[in-house]
Amino acid sequence: MTRPRMSDCPMFGLLRMGEIAEFNQRRAKGETCDLAGTDLSRLDLRDMIADGLELRDCYFRMSDLRGIDFRNANIEGASFAQANVSGCYFPQELSPSELDVALEHGIRVRYGT
Repeated sequence: MTRPRMSDCPMFGLLRMGEIAEFNQRRAKGETCDLAGTDLSRLDLRDMIADGLELRDCYFRMSDLRGIDFRNANIEGASFAQANVSGCYFPQELSPSELDVALEHGIRVRYGT
């Protein structure tokens, strides 16, 4: 199993420090960051704008994701074990049963195939 990575990208650093508003503002100005495979565990990411983000294989274990709209983000292979996902939108291809198992048992979400 691949271990989560810590990125040296400044945008990743903003998320790790809880600077969600700054992260969103910088993305709105065109700044990018590949977050695939990064460790976003145990973070409060509420209000993060996930539209278009590459979140493939990310670790969201025990993170507060309430209200995030993941419909237009790539979350294939992400781990959501024990994350708070109340009010989240997920890609239509991700079945509720797949998400339920991912939250309870920590499996990575699969969809789109």
